[in-house]
Amino acid sequence: MRFPTLFISHGGGPWPWIEDMRREFVRTAAWLEALPGTLPEKPAAILSVSGHWEEHDFTVSSAAQPPMIYDYYNFPPHTYRIKYTAPGAPAVAARVSELLGNAGITHRVDATRGFDHGTFVPLGVMYPNAEVPVVSMSLRASLDAREHLRMGAALQPLRDEGVLIIGSGLSYHNLRMLRRSPSAGPVSEQFEAWLTEAVELPNVKERDERLAQWEEAPAARLAHPREEHLIPLMVAAGAAGMDRGRRVFRDTVWDVSMASYRFDA
Repeated sequence: MRFPTLFISHGGGPWPWIEDMRREFVRTAAWLEALPGTLPEKPAAILSVSGHWEEHDFTVSSAAQPPMIYDYYNFPPHTYRIKYTAPGAPAVAARVSELLGNAGITHRVDATRGFDHGTFVPLGVMYPNAEVPVVSMSLRASLDAREHLRMGAALQPLRDEGVLIIGSGLSYHNLRMLRRSPSAGPVSEQFEAWLTEAVELPNVKERDERLAQWEEAPAARLAHPREEHLIPLMVAAGAAGMDRGRRVFRDTVWDVSMASYRFDA
């Protein structure tokens, strides 16, 4: 039973727990709620690669009971008391480490890292009962697209072992323009049109090469002045191997496009 890989545009801050924001993300909430029903079965575990965790080397969390990380600012007090109580999966973390080692990829294991909001926000909507074990994994601080495509490729066997690989970020992430510039919407749409065309290329090698050169896309650096929210897509694409990608959801919030992608046979 092979699982797909996913890139999820996770939205802004702890939106599911804020009534006004949840109304703005109502379509995203409905899509995330329905997403588990589109999978082959309930995953044995989820590997979450979040745009909110960077380390010098790729790092995988082996925490058995991951704590919460409230990595957002100026939100209501109750959002700093959110609990997502999914267990970790030390055995899956060990398997991730094994696969990376076999591929010659330098990495570390962290026994204390918890869930940042790039992980607990989408999973809190997808699996509100927190019954699926979750392993978090960092980006490499270089944010090199090719390195992350290669890392994702090393993790392909997990898909046949009951693990759902999720890259969590945003297809557009320019906070300086968001809600401040009338050009934010057109920029997000221009970049996303290119991104969708690249992801959906039928030739997988061409797809990955196009993604590796994402900075050449129209409006690339306006959409992503810093690319930490885009790079989780590279992990999902790398882990897809020869499986095709497609855009499976698109929301428009605060006048900008937020697209999500799925890779499967």
